[in-house]
Amino acid sequence: MANYIKGNYRKTIFSTDKGYTVGLFKVKETNEEELIDYVGKTITFTGFFEQLNENDLYLFYGEIIEHPKYGLQYQVSEYERLKPEGKDGIVEFLSSDLFPGIGEKVAKKIVDKLGDKALDLIIQDEKVLLSIKNLNNQKRKIIYDTLIEYEDSHKTIVYLNELGFSMKDSLAIYNKYRSNTIMQIENDIFKTIDDIDDLSFIKIDEIGKKMNIPLDDERRIKACLFYLIKNLTYEKGDTYFLIEELSEALFNFTKLDLDIEIIKQYLIELQYEDKIIIKREKYYVKDIYDAEINIANTLKYLNNKNKTLNPKIISYLTELEKINNINYNDKQKEAIINALENNITIITGGPGTGKTTIVKAIVNLYQKINDYNSDQMLDEVALLAPTGRASKRLSESTNFPAMTIHRFLKWNKENDSFGVNEYNKNYSKLIIVDEVSMLDINIFNSLLKGLTKKIKMILVGDFNQLPSVGPGQVLKDLIDSRVFNTIYLDYLYRQKENSYINTLAYEIKTQKLTDFLSTKDDYTFLKCSSDSIKINLRNLCNQIMNKGYHSCDFQVMAPMYYGEVGIDNLNIELQKIFNPPNIEKKEIKVGNIIYRENDKILQLVNLPDENIYNGDIGFIRKIIDSTSSESKKTEIYVDFDGNIVKFMPKDFSQFKHGYAISIHKSQGSEFDIVIIILSNSHKRMLYKKLIYTGITRAKRKLILIGEDEAFKYAVHNDDEYLRKTTLLDNLVNI
Repeated sequence: MANYIKGNYRKTIFSTDKGYTVGLFKVKETNEEELIDYVGKTITFTGFFEQLNENDLYLFYGEIIEHPKYGLQYQVSEYERLKPEGKDGIVEFLSSDLFPGIGEKVAKKIVDKLGDKALDLIIQDEKVLLSIKNLNNQKRKIIYDTLIEYEDSHKTIVYLNELGFSMKDSLAIYNKYRSNTIMQIENDIFKTIDDIDDLSFIKIDEIGKKMNIPLDDERRIKACLFYLIKNLTYEKGDTYFLIEELSEALFNFTKLDLDIEIIKQYLIELQYEDKIIIKREKYYVKDIYDAEINIANTLKYLNNKNKTLNPKIISYLTELEKINNINYNDKQKEAIINALENNITIITGGPGTGKTTIVKAIVNLYQKINDYNSDQMLDEVALLAPTGRASKRLSESTNFPAMTIHRFLKWNKENDSFGVNEYNKNYSKLIIVDEVSMLDINIFNSLLKGLTKKIKMILVGDFNQLPSVGPGQVLKDLIDSRVFNTIYLDYLYRQKENSYINTLAYEIKTQKLTDFLSTKDDYTFLKCSSDSIKINLRNLCNQIMNKGYHSCDFQVMAPMYYGEVGIDNLNIELQKIFNPPNIEKKEIKVGNIIYRENDKILQLVNLPDENIYNGDIGFIRKIIDSTSSESKKTEIYVDFDGNIVKFMPKDFSQFKHGYAISIHKSQGSEFDIVIIILSNSHKRMLYKKLIYTGITRAKRKLILIGEDEAFKYAVHNDDEYLRKTTLLDNLVNI
């Protein structure tokens, strides 16, 4: 039998509207040896529940966990509500708050008359209550209706569990449909996708097949089409699709050869249901369409507002030059002044072109013009970036606090919503956003919704880099619209004699390579075949270690995860070099990956409560195995730049080795030394924007290892997937 505790619910400590509950439970019986001492005592429990009543008897199935803050708890995965046992139990149950107006005296009369089977007899036929003296119609109705609802809710949850729904999903479904749940599921199970958060089409489709719903059922096809258009939006980055694309995707998924006119009709019905938008034969997810429209309207409104002209701005700027002992050139001065006069300004350029210098000057000059103290600046100015590393870099370069956009907008991970929004705005007046090439249409729209219309916004980025992971190409569309004041930076400042990184970036951008095989002070190309990349990388890393460098000082990047010189294999090799097995280092195997103390780790998901974000790099400082930890589970402690975060086994999928990472994951970061692997075996992933993004992550030293033909192919390959968006059209036409 599964591990369980049997007893009574006592009280709720915390609960959510989705049924998640933390409470106290009095244990009467258990088969868990570790909990024998808790028999007759209370224990804290957690889990998802439909309703808990103090007088009910429950079987909780689950496991003991050690919460890092709250100590020992019983984590419930499934539960059974047992009917009250014995006459005393039934009397206690019927006289509980569950049955208003039915006191102990009436309850005892019922049990004395109907016996131990009283509850079953009432449920079978409410007329048995007529035999109870002085029990009026109202009280009979309360008893019968409450018992029926009480019984039906439990049966419904069991029915949903047996179909394949988790306890969490079952509760969400029942709380939505209540007594109509089974009817709704059997009538149209696909409607639950619209009505219940976090229910996916894939999950519902699996259950639908078990229920023998025909594969060409209209409800299934419509739900599938909506799933596909949403999935394609986030997979490809497009904000709209054409009918031919959707028809092909539907066939590939369902293998049903449906007439295109039928598909169009289903899509029209989805538009009537307010799920998609159809404009000029383009098919959008409604939220994405609305986001493009809102961004265009908001930015055009801001752009058309009166400028803020200050006749003393040039003299202030001259004074700032003297204070900072710097001479801004004409392009930099233009950027600084325009940013403070216009309501929308875009500053774009590659590495070493002075973007950071300009941003710092804008912040300093804004403070000077307004004569603000530090507190006033914090109230009025917001420096933002898409990633934690990018915001940290922005803060260090400007000596002013910066944060991620998610943190600024007070992202709530539980319900994926922002605390700062159109109904609760932030009142900052100067907004500077760095690494704008990484912004997708959704996060930029959310940012604009959370700001007032009394702002100056400065968008900084390099549109030659990779586009955002999410849908859209915000920076490119804004620049291509030619609607906004845009400063193009192309002069290289951070250029020393015999240095090459920034020059190479420019050459890649213009696709005019010169002597890229020559070694420079900050650049080396180790030319070798794919077969010898590993040995060359191994030798190079040993040299780096012998010079006193640590794995935190450099970053290896590759275009692909798979293959002999893919990221996964490279991480295995690099772990051997930088963190080999040692009797003094604890390690743990997760799947087929071995993690050990001192390993370099890449964070894969946003955890704003811990102040770590997707793409952050950390190091495993401590592993405590289950036999030694208080939680009786393995614990991994990762150090993210001084921020120690504890991971439990359920969280181990949230990170992976970070000795080698993808170029996509490197966006928003800079590293002292960057090593990029180049192999013809990666050819299908090699193109200009990818290689440009990779080499521009290097601050002091760039090393390319591999085949020069692969590098040249990447530089001259413009054949990237071009995203389809209509933000540009909206900006031009609104």
